[in-house]
Amino acid sequence: MDVQEIKQRFGIIGNAAGLNRAIEVAVQVAPTDLSVLITGESGTGKEAFPQIIHQFSARKHGKYIAVNCGAIPEGTIDSELFGHEKGAFTGALSDRKGYFEEADGGTIFLDEIGELPLSTQVRLLRVLEAGEFMKVGSSKVLKTNVRVAAATNVDIPTAIQEGKFREDLYYRLNTVPIRIVPLRHRREDIHLLFRKFASDFAERYRMPPVRLDEEAQSVLESFDWPGNVRQLKNITEQISVIEQNRMIDGQAMRNYLPTAEHHLPALYKGVDEKTFANEREILYQVLFDMKKDMNDLKKLVHDLMVDGADRPGFHSDNAQIIRKIYQQDEGPLVPETPTQAPIHYNEPISRDDIQDTEEFVEESLSLEEKEIELIKKALHKHNGKRKYAAQELGISERTLYRKIKEYDIN
Repeated sequence: MDVQEIKQRFGIIGNAAGLNRAIEVAVQVAPTDLSVLITGESGTGKEAFPQIIHQFSARKHGKYIAVNCGAIPEGTIDSELFGHEKGAFTGALSDRKGYFEEADGGTIFLDEIGELPLSTQVRLLRVLEAGEFMKVGSSKVLKTNVRVAAATNVDIPTAIQEGKFREDLYYRLNTVPIRIVPLRHRREDIHLLFRKFASDFAERYRMPPVRLDEEAQSVLESFDWPGNVRQLKNITEQISVIEQNRMIDGQAMRNYLPTAEHHLPALYKGVDEKTFANEREILYQVLFDMKKDMNDLKKLVHDLMVDGADRPGFHSDNAQIIRKIYQQDEGPLVPETPTQAPIHYNEPISRDDIQDTEEFVEESLSLEEKEIELIKKALHKHNGKRKYAAQELGISERTLYRKIKEYDIN
């Protein structure tokens, strides 16, 4: 199969020498099991080349799995790639296979490989060198036979100098490098791509395709296209839908191209910015927060059972923990005031109740029982008035009402 047939099969458009060379290298390396690193700017169409490598290899009947490493949260990337055992972390309710186990005998494409955390890079290096990996929460070594193709728009040598990417992993992935040239370096393909996209959108929206006069074509080909093929496709779609005149002149074309002072918006990922890429990350974050709250509550109850209630400063140290644990969606907590009475956890014991016998009573460690006990004491102290009992406990009155109903407290 020659280069033109490959382009037609995989939807690649263009005749630039750099593009043809990249296709030839992909076809030549396909029959081997060498790792391939595909580099190039965002929007150049890097995702087509791992598919070429897979389809022209002996693994074409196996699975082909594409993974966007930049879209997976750092806390779950190991689980996604290598799987996990039941109970490995909060929310791991059952065993799960990772992508490397699922793709056994096939090809796995790791897009945005430069976004991998360093700890995951160590695991990936072991897969590439020995074909071995371990699931999260397991000590059992598993084998996998996969072909790895990776892609990135990050300058890996610079990332290595900054300590963000392992040098040994880079050399292991970069066994065969494939460089995808940006669109500004293949200007002879720009008008060809525009016509193909215009024809596709005309068929989709059932309208005549837009055409360019000589001035518009010159404007199109002289633009640098920082977003590459993806940006060209988006602008072609805008023109096809918005413009009433099907013949586009130079001025109309300039209206759709950002000027030097007005580049396309780019996403900025701050160092401390916290985003949720998908529903799974949100769920994990909620579970982690719940676990932290439970640990705080255990600490509070432990201090109470030992000698915390008699220790000076105990109430002020743990008041914030109490308010955080019991804070609910139904409304804000009652603010603390300097005149608020301190919480008394232990009722005074009459000397008449002390007997001359030694008795060891094992104290219950149940959080539920401790919670019931505190609620009862607060209600007893304030003669059953829930408003003041809730203030004493540091929770809202609605939360206290729900707790009373839940525990059937009289």
